[in-house]
Amino acid sequence: MSVLEAFTFLSFWALGLSLSRVEQSQISVSAEVKKSVDINCKIESTNFPTEAVHWYRQRMNQALEHLIFVSSVTVPAQSQIGGKSNKVVARKNSQTFTSTLTVNFIEKEDEGIYYCAGWNSHSRWIKIFGEGTKLIVTPPDRNLAADMSPKPTIFLPSIAEINLHNVGTYLCLLEKFFPNAIQVYWKEKNDNRVLESMQGNTVKTDDTYMKFSWLTVSEESMGKEHICFVKHEKNRVEPVQEILFPSINEVVSSAVMPTDSSNDCLKDESKVSDSDSRKACVRNESEVTNSTKACLKDESNTLQLQLENTSAYYTYLLLLLKSTLYFATVLSCLFRRTVCSSGKTS
Repeated sequence: MSVLEAFTFLSFWALGLSLSRVEQSQISVSAEVKKSVDINCKIESTNFPTEAVHWYRQRMNQALEHLIFVSSVTVPAQSQIGGKSNKVVARKNSQTFTSTLTVNFIEKEDEGIYYCAGWNSHSRWIKIFGEGTKLIVTPPDRNLAADMSPKPTIFLPSIAEINLHNVGTYLCLLEKFFPNAIQVYWKEKNDNRVLESMQGNTVKTDDTYMKFSWLTVSEESMGKEHICFVKHEKNRVEPVQEILFPSINEVVSSAVMPTDSSNDCLKDESKVSDSDSRKACVRNESEVTNSTKACLKDESNTLQLQLENTSAYYTYLLLLLKSTLYFATVLSCLFRRTVCSSGKTS
């Protein structure tokens, strides 16, 4: 068991006893070379003013390393790393119960995952760790677009899949985002329970990334709307983007009986406040960016709906087929290598 795995195990054990909680809401932060960046951590503790908050870093293929700790809420802690004074500075804020780690003079070698941690108040040999924040260093000559948030494209279940298997599959494709750190999860509307879903790999496309996630809905939940939550550093309006999928029963009804699309899609988003749940008609890419609810492009066109749903269904099958072929290829290579090694030994 690695050092990080051991710490994580102890952290979960402590959290199970309902003790102090450590939360890092930032999944990633990005900064240019020679700049500075702040990483935040929220501590839930009854003795926060005297609580020692520790900061760790884990770089790729390296062990977890302790950077600094801070105890005072008035005097920041500073540490020299790599010959640079004040390379990292840690602070505490007693009003917000947060600790902030500032990394100065950013270099490529600073990339990694940064964790904050605190001692369990009832057992001084157990540390409670946060989820970790990934620091991504971008070169100064990197020319990125102004909007690097994930751009969603939705695929609804096909009628053939629903009729054949009594299930429906939602697929959410996220494109043209940077950096690559992203978190996607699903819930039923008005339900806080995170559902079991499938995640594709985060794939690099030119200077940006893409990822897809899909959720298979059982027959019992076909009457419920579902939400795909997307957490990303560059989300423009809210830290978590919400993409609302119509219920599968609504999809079936729309395919059978065309409805007035004006009742389902808000054409004028200027009339809706940011706090409202909005349905985003899949129009051009710029309009989809800030959508919080997804709906059909043209529900009155039944044929187009069928084609879109069928396309989603076969796209899903194709992805599964590619994954199976890839697994078979890797397994074959490993088997051949084992046979060759055995032959040389004999």
